[in-house]
Amino acid sequence: MEQLKQLVIVHFKEFYREPGIIFWAIVFPILLAIGLGFAFTDSRDERRTIGLIYKNTDSTDWLNEEHFRIFSEGEMKLGNKKLGYTTFHFEETDRDGAMNMIKQGKSTLAISIEADSLNYHFDPANPEARLSYLLLSGYFNGYGDKTGDQIVVLKQTGMRYIDFLVPGLMAMGIMMNCMWGISYNNVDKRSKKLLRRLVATPMKKSNYVIAQFITRLSLSFLEAVLLLSVTHWIFGITITGSIGALLLMFISGNIAFTGIAMLTSSRTSNPQIANGLINLVVLPMMVLSGIYFSYHNFPDDFIRIIKLLPLTILSDAMRSIFIEGRGVLAVLPAAGILISLGAVLYTLALKIYKWY
Repeated sequence: MEQLKQLVIVHFKEFYREPGIIFWAIVFPILLAIGLGFAFTDSRDERRTIGLIYKNTDSTDWLNEEHFRIFSEGEMKLGNKKLGYTTFHFEETDRDGAMNMIKQGKSTLAISIEADSLNYHFDPANPEARLSYLLLSGYFNGYGDKTGDQIVVLKQTGMRYIDFLVPGLMAMGIMMNCMWGISYNNVDKRSKKLLRRLVATPMKKSNYVIAQFITRLSLSFLEAVLLLSVTHWIFGITITGSIGALLLMFISGNIAFTGIAMLTSSRTSNPQIANGLINLVVLPMMVLSGIYFSYHNFPDDFIRIIKLLPLTILSDAMRSIFIEGRGVLAVLPAAGILISLGAVLYTLALKIYKWY
């Protein structure tokens, strides 16, 4: 028992003598919980944008005064104090505009006012769209004089939730491949004194980084091909835009996250601290960058910051290629930002990099 006691004391001393480990193991999860708590459980209204396909014609003279006012003002709040409130913002547009809003993740549902009914256009597989439909249809129930509301199920390519999800997963795969494959791998080599041995050889340091970049790029490409093949076979996922544009975004995304990974692993030789640093980069972007759900659900102040994140830039550009049929010229600005970011961070990382 005395041996066990002394061993436990030794392990506790090893833990608290490393301030970095204490921060990443205890403090960082608390900070992350607080941040996500404010983002998802704040008392502010939840806002959702609804594409409104509406023409002021004689065919809509059956709308009553209250509902006509709602569509004219462009906003409506539903809910109660116990369940919270949802504010629906109606953005008047044409049919193509409303469909593009759904493709881009700005909206999950569109309403068209036709003849004597309200038509709800959405993908039932999307839980946010279902909830919006239930709230709105519950309020507008019996709104039309004759037929009432109708559901138009969106199953065509580009409108489904799976079409939104797959490009985001590809972008996230690039980030994870670089951050764990380069950053953690380098720290592990440094802790085992392998980097020191490599530097002692005639190896060019730039070649070491380039070799890692080529390896991660190849693996990212292989993962993306497998993901696309499986989802095309099961769900019919297709690339509607330029293959060249997609390859450009693959390369620029890998350049950006290679630079971030090199900077993240530039100093520490402790794998536990490296694990915390990687999670500090990876977790916020996984949550905020709209991989699994649209970041347009966040407040406007958050959205302005979220759009600046590298993963957001990469995933938005890849979605525009997959869903909207964008070409090389359309994604050049995003590619330029990512390549510039990677080059700057890579240069900075090499200046402060600890090889031994």
